[in-house]
Amino acid sequence: MPSGLITAVTTGKPVTENASCVLSAIDRATDGCLSGEFAAVVTGPVNKAVINQAGIRFSGHTEYIAQRCNNAFPVMMLMNDNLRVALVTTHLPLSEVPQAITRQLVETVIMTVHNDLVARFGLSTPRILVCGLNPHAGEQGYLGREEIDTIIPAIRYLQNQGLYVTGPIPADTAFTPTSLKEVDVVVSMFHDQGLPVLKASGFGETVNVTLGLPIIRTSVDHGTALDLAGTGKASDSSLIAAIKCAARLSGLSPR
Repeated sequence: MPSGLITAVTTGKPVTENASCVLSAIDRATDGCLSGEFAAVVTGPVNKAVINQAGIRFSGHTEYIAQRCNNAFPVMMLMNDNLRVALVTTHLPLSEVPQAITRQLVETVIMTVHNDLVARFGLSTPRILVCGLNPHAGEQGYLGREEIDTIIPAIRYLQNQGLYVTGPIPADTAFTPTSLKEVDVVVSMFHDQGLPVLKASGFGETVNVTLGLPIIRTSVDHGTALDLAGTGKASDSSLIAAIKCAARLSGLSPR
């Protein structure tokens, strides 16, 4: 049995007894990056439910690693050869999203995206397109006031700070070829607003990059797919893409 495991592993059947082992592996990788021992960390999917069932509050790698990095502010950005999408909110029930979206959060997410695209991706002036929350970006308040009260003030503030930010634009037109023609990243308000479009354009080749951390962390674009475990049918393409991306960002391979 591998070191650190409390219960023997059966392919495709995670158990709560081994939850602490999963987290200790994340701790080791993160701490190694912080100390300079490792250049980057690449994570695969974990079963969040099993970890929580073990009595450990866990919403995902992104938040957990950020806390390990002195409570850094993480931003989830998924990317492939066609598109980059960053998220204002991540793993929240849809009913909780509107209340979670504050002006400060929108400003901080967009500023983090801007800073990391400059520092890690070499874009001198990242062009950032922001989605609205409501249909038709609120239709001037008739379909919701989040754009008027929260999102537009945040965008205007950042524009005054010199950032290249446009929006809010209705999400149903944000991802058209014309809209994306001169855009480096789209900022979506919630998880399933932008990620379905992104994954439809390159599922299996998409990489999850955590922005806002003092370390480089990439991950896959899919979940555990426990039903495929041991069948030989699971694809490793996203993992390979995540490894290559981490190598590029850390300077271990040519961009």
